[in-house]
Amino acid sequence: QVQLVESGGGLVQPGGSLRLSCAASEQINLMAWYRQAPGKQRELVAVITSGGSTNYADSVKGRFTISRENVKNTVYLQMNSLKPEDTAVYYCYADQFQRGRAYGYWGQGTQVTVSS
Repeated sequence: QVQLVESGGGLVQPGGSLRLSCAASEQINLMAWYRQAPGKQRELVAVITSGGSTNYADSVKGRFTISRENVKNTVYLQMNSLKPEDTAVYYCYADQFQRGRAYGYWGQGTQVTVSS
């Protein structure tokens, strides 16, 4: 099965930046970033298809950028102008197509804390 390894989380001051990375063990299709804050539901942050099409949650548009390097099976999330409300555990997600069916895989999560 596909293994997803996340990195790049940490503590940053409001207005600062972080870049998250997620490397897949084999070729995948769609990749996405989700986040879950304490006491809240997990929410979709950004999506990127194998062709490079992207979509973002309204709360992060203009501040976050999702990108990928297909040859490395890696997705990135560049986070700028971070706000305290961005504090959450960020999870990488990936789909793999097998015989016409899509199978989903999750990373273990990385903590992002935005605080002064």
